[in-house]
Amino acid sequence: MRTKFEEQLAMLNNMLIEMGAMIETAIAMATEALLKQDTELAQKAIQYDLDIDQMEKDIEALCLKLLMQQQPVARDLRLISAALKMITDMERIGDHAADISEITMILANAPYIKKLEHIPQMAKATVKMLTDSIDAFVKKDLKLAKAVMEYDDVVDGLFTTVRQELLNLIDDNSSNGEQAFDLLMIAKYFERIGDHAENIAEWVEFSIVGRHVKDTN
Repeated sequence: MRTKFEEQLAMLNNMLIEMGAMIETAIAMATEALLKQDTELAQKAIQYDLDIDQMEKDIEALCLKLLMQQQPVARDLRLISAALKMITDMERIGDHAADISEITMILANAPYIKKLEHIPQMAKATVKMLTDSIDAFVKKDLKLAKAVMEYDDVVDGLFTTVRQELLNLIDDNSSNGEQAFDLLMIAKYFERIGDHAENIAEWVEFSIVGRHVKDTN
């Protein structure tokens, strides 16, 4: 019985890795579509969110199966509970990638008011956070999980930079306002992706030590 349970736990790890890879692809598509003002790619990123939603449902079903059909010990319960929380945040990241692509389609008909420099850096930073948090879960690496939590400061700092740049552009020319607002929303979605990746890392910590960081604040 325990051997089968261990096999299913291994399957859970593999599915989480796969879902993480799917989200990384979604972020990459959304970012490329934004930079190239590619509406076809943006639409593809929006549709891809449906696949991510289905993966969340599949992982949730496996977790519930593990809880109902097996007899997990406390450590296993923490791991499964953490996985259920993680996929909620992962699904939201997929939603935000689609949100970014929806705004990209609106922005595609006019040149950008400035070169996009820091937003792609935000995208790269959030992908790092996401992949590292899932890696920390699979490897049960508490140090890596904590590093992800700290790295969210990088994303927050980039968001502050983008916001100030866009506000300056509006001050210089009020006609920049509409596009600046849309670009600010995109930056905000990337900041939220970082927040969700930080949440995932916090649930990784819970799965390892049985304590959720927010419960101690």
